[in-house]
Amino acid sequence: MIYPIYLYGSHVLREKAVEADLSRKEELKKLLDDMVETMHNADGCGLAAPQIGISERILVVDGNELADRYPALKGFHREMVNPTVTFESEETSEYNEGCLSLPGLDADIVRPKRIKVRYHDADLVEKEEEFDEFAARMLQHELDHLDGIVFTDRARPIRKKMLAGKLNNIAKGIARTSYRVKLEK
Repeated sequence: MIYPIYLYGSHVLREKAVEADLSRKEELKKLLDDMVETMHNADGCGLAAPQIGISERILVVDGNELADRYPALKGFHREMVNPTVTFESEETSEYNEGCLSLPGLDADIVRPKRIKVRYHDADLVEKEEEFDEFAARMLQHELDHLDGIVFTDRARPIRKKMLAGKLNNIAKGIARTSYRVKLEK
């Protein structure tokens, strides 16, 4: 099932998501499959459950479409339930980010270059992995959604001011996308 993607201004994007109940194994597997389908339908490389209106700590990322530009992303696909960052490097990198919930916007964002994440995979097996470079960035972007943070919150103050009008328009439902969207205040 392809879900509509919630736009900036929707309350669910500002909530701290709750842990998913791991006893719902079949339901979680279906949700993860639907999230992957929704992400691919929107030509995204990551999606967090709050972006489809579900305030639970669940995310999916897929770097395969970016592998031409970032060879290390070939085969990089993760589905995470209840992820927790257990390590962040002091070394950082900067990259221009965008988001399916903030269509048409981008900003240079500084993030830790490496992170370690403990999570449950699609089979609900607990894992801990270290990620670096663009994989780490993709995950941090989606992890932020689980804490009610959007990438523009991390932009430099001058860039935030430049984006304010566009953010206000998106919050009013004025956005052009090739995928279904929803705004729920």
